[in-house]
Amino acid sequence: MIERRGPFVDAGASAPLGASWDGAGVNFALFSAHAEKVELCLFDGNGRRELQRLTLPSYTDEVWHGYVPSAKPGLRYGYRVYGPYDPPAGHRFNPNKLLLDPYARALAGPLRWSDAHFGYRVGSAHPETSFDRRDDAGLTPKSVVVDTRSTARGERPDRPWRDSILYELHVRGFTMKFPGIREPLRGTFAALGAPQVLDYLARLGVTAVELMPVQAYLDDRHLVERGLRNYWGYNTIAFFAPHQGYLSEGDVFEFRRMVERFHAAGLEVLLDVVYNHTGEGDHLGPTLSFRGIDNKAYYRLAQDRRFYENASGCGNALDLEHPRVVQLVMDSLRYWAEVVGVDGFRFDLSTTLGRRSHGFDPNAPFFQAIAQDPTLSRLKLIAEPWDVGEGGYQLGRFPPGWSEWNDRFRDGVRRFWQGDDGARGALSSALTGSAEVFAHNGRHVRSSINFVTAHDGFTLHDLVSYNHKHNEDNGEENRDGTDANYSWNCGVEGPADDPGVLALRARQKRNFIATVLFSQGVPMLLAGDERSHTQYGNNNPYCHDGPLTWIDWFPEDDRELTEFVRAAIALRRSSSAFAREVFFEGAAPEGSSLKDIVWLRSDGTEMSEADWRDSGRRFVGCLFGGEDPRRPTPLCLLYFNAHDGDIALTLPQAELGWDLLIDTAGNPRGNVAEPIPVTALTLQPRSFALLRSRRSP
Repeated sequence: MIERRGPFVDAGASAPLGASWDGAGVNFALFSAHAEKVELCLFDGNGRRELQRLTLPSYTDEVWHGYVPSAKPGLRYGYRVYGPYDPPAGHRFNPNKLLLDPYARALAGPLRWSDAHFGYRVGSAHPETSFDRRDDAGLTPKSVVVDTRSTARGERPDRPWRDSILYELHVRGFTMKFPGIREPLRGTFAALGAPQVLDYLARLGVTAVELMPVQAYLDDRHLVERGLRNYWGYNTIAFFAPHQGYLSEGDVFEFRRMVERFHAAGLEVLLDVVYNHTGEGDHLGPTLSFRGIDNKAYYRLAQDRRFYENASGCGNALDLEHPRVVQLVMDSLRYWAEVVGVDGFRFDLSTTLGRRSHGFDPNAPFFQAIAQDPTLSRLKLIAEPWDVGEGGYQLGRFPPGWSEWNDRFRDGVRRFWQGDDGARGALSSALTGSAEVFAHNGRHVRSSINFVTAHDGFTLHDLVSYNHKHNEDNGEENRDGTDANYSWNCGVEGPADDPGVLALRARQKRNFIATVLFSQGVPMLLAGDERSHTQYGNNNPYCHDGPLTWIDWFPEDDRELTEFVRAAIALRRSSSAFAREVFFEGAAPEGSSLKDIVWLRSDGTEMSEADWRDSGRRFVGCLFGGEDPRRPTPLCLLYFNAHDGDIALTLPQAELGWDLLIDTAGNPRGNVAEPIPVTALTLQPRSFALLRSRRSP
């Protein structure tokens, strides 16, 4: 029976927002500044049959609220929100559409796409004025009441930034083929928290995983109709709920148990979060939650309020100048940090989060809220420092306390190893933490997140195997994905069987890995790169959930590369020289006669200005030691040769004695375990070498 209003609801409280169980009943609270009435719809255990429809009786400070005695965790519910349907004024209320609670801690049931999900009549000649009266409740996921009164257990690893090595992975892609995982668990949080997975990560040596989106997201209708999916997950629809597809048995706290297992293994968990836009798309998108609750409050609208500002490139942008939207994001972040226990966040398209009417502002309300928050300000915060709007590229302009994905590092390192003339300056900047970008406002070296590959773009194997993207399987005639890959196929496009080509590709992979791990800043590796995972030249496989994107753990020909990565990570973690907190100054620190970094010619002498101006030289050498001159440590020598010929080296400071630790043209697993004493070195074509002095200066 459906009741329009009944005795089962009393006033309740306007805070906290969402559905809160107190042990005796559930308080429901929903923000909507412009609504005229809100109905709470209660469903049976399967979420298929609407049992009651209760009008929320109270409206306080723009929050609609009511209390339902005897309601318990597990209850399925949704909202119908009444108000004007007036797109030219920014309003898109339609009570025929069942709406998800923005604060829902869990969702249940699939989204079965239909024209009924749209507030207007699909196909109408005038969608800005048409109105759809079909009820979509039977086709829409339901919000679920969850008991969230407990908080995360156990201690965080709380690893310092200088000791961190990040590893970006996709929950499903990483575990679907992982050895020893039972079939029902594959692709879930339970699989990711399995002992054999944790053992692999610990032995590899990384310190934190950065998980691609795990908050509940949608598969776009146009992808579903083509038999594809939004595999990457950058299409969030519920910022508190874990994605249903990653739960092995539907228990939302499966994720928290996984985090606890990571912490017990000494590993941190960072989340890639998408607060710049929602899965409701542009003005022709569906009405699933925010649009129908209060379109004018939640979204940044264009001057013509029928349309959205679209700095995200995904159809809409959340309005992070509105205090209730800032509250939503902050409450969501605190939930994942305090209740679930995660250690930090990577913010997708972060420039959008700081947009104001005059453009990007590093002192925007959201950044101010983060800075003063006693929990969030202490976590690891990473910005993707761009979006697709005007003035969207903001690398280096995020507030103190933030780190940033450094695409200048990525592109500079790729260009150097590709063999571009004039890329030596870009490499030297990358090696030293991009001081010209980040050395201000007291920011330190850890501001730079260093990477050459990430989910978006070529894998490491494809970076050395393809000159061009091959995205035909995406169904967009190869128009999607970037063309600026700075890749080199080593002579053959795609798969090859020529031993010389294969050897060169293997060496180039080691060169890239070594450059990331032995540069100042925070290294980030892409899961599967250490195993030569290939996506066959597809640099934008966001819509493929299958063998193309799932890591294959069984090939034997990648074992040497995996061992090299392990050895290189172990070497980085054992040496303070690669974990500086402050930038190099190119001068001798107090108490030392040696500059903190010296750029070297092949004859062992310091480079001159004329040497730097020689754009045809594709060789870099540098000498440096530990950060504190009062505690002398062995010196490190790094050499990079992107030429096609040998370079004979004269080693500086010969009296200190030198051990060769890594030569990417030599032992494919590195020489870390058995350093080789050397007095001279010939740097082979397209190779990297790392040496360490046997004595301190």
